[in-house]
Amino acid sequence: MTMRIDMRNNENAVSSGLLQSRFWADFKALADWSYTRYDVGIDAGASGVTETPFALSVLERGLGAGLRFAYVPHGPETGLPAVDRDALLVELAERLRNLVSRSCLFIRFDPAWYDTEPAGADSVGASDSAAAATIPSRPSFERPLRKASDVQPPDSVVLDVTRSDEELLAGMKPKWRYNVRLAEKKGVTVASEGASSIDDFYALYETTSARDHIAIHPKSYYERLFGLASSNPVEPKPDIRLWIARYDGKALAGIITAYYGKEATYLYGASSDEHRNLMPAYALQWAAIRAARDAGCSSYDFYGIPPVDDPSHAMSGLYRFKTGFGGEIRHYAGAWDYVLRPAAYAAFRAAERARLFWHKTVRKRIGRSSD
Repeated sequence: MTMRIDMRNNENAVSSGLLQSRFWADFKALADWSYTRYDVGIDAGASGVTETPFALSVLERGLGAGLRFAYVPHGPETGLPAVDRDALLVELAERLRNLVSRSCLFIRFDPAWYDTEPAGADSVGASDSAAAATIPSRPSFERPLRKASDVQPPDSVVLDVTRSDEELLAGMKPKWRYNVRLAEKKGVTVASEGASSIDDFYALYETTSARDHIAIHPKSYYERLFGLASSNPVEPKPDIRLWIARYDGKALAGIITAYYGKEATYLYGASSDEHRNLMPAYALQWAAIRAARDAGCSSYDFYGIPPVDDPSHAMSGLYRFKTGFGGEIRHYAGAWDYVLRPAAYAAFRAAERARLFWHKTVRKRIGRSSD
């Protein structure tokens, strides 16, 4: 298969997605990542088409012992037909082989390609254990690409926000419409409060972490995010907002969203253990969804759910909450590695699997058993 790729360094290459943006690369650079950005053109794959050039952001980070890896988050951003995607990733990796650091063990791609199903589809349901075990369809690739441990959530639900309030409400499950209205009726207020409320948000996040046994970033991570959003002048700058839901002035829940181009993304969420019956989480999402539409976005990404509606999954409640607003479920390809140094890569992958098993399985079980 013949595929010609033209790659040129362009630090200011403009991308359509947040994770491929210059802003996100600059944000990661504040936490020991480095990056290079390219303009990429593709010509004549198996489909015989010429693709519109796109930006490619390639991040790098150390692994210890002088070794590194390269990472491409939600890229490449191209609508190339499925028949050409393997060839594109391999050709990109071969071109990057001589551009990334010589100490890189592998290049990890996290493509933005996905398969879809409607949120609330009957094919998988909490009452049907056989359906709940169904493995969703998602893009996959052949060797030399190897399935890797996921970095970004491989499953999400995305809502079309180019509709009226009435249409958005009609697309929700009945209980979700009721909860949105209940929060307003009970006096829950929601406002985009910005960086001035990071302390309130982080206190809520610590409560959430203790309750749900999840790891969280230090507060400085969120301070850097808002600091960069206010000071970084490059390319389309994302509108990063911190929303707080309050009752009688007390913070009950908070979320952080990013509006970038036509895409809105719900990045982080936290809640108190108090007054949960007032449904502040529903009020927050409703405010953020409408604001995304008003900001010119066409979609709102709830950013991360379990792959299916499985009641035995530790995050099954998250699946039900996010899909209840409607939209389409997206099953992404997840992370795939192109190996540059096979022997060292094998040792790294063994250690990575052990670390993930500890954090995602053992540590959570210990936390739940101590409750």
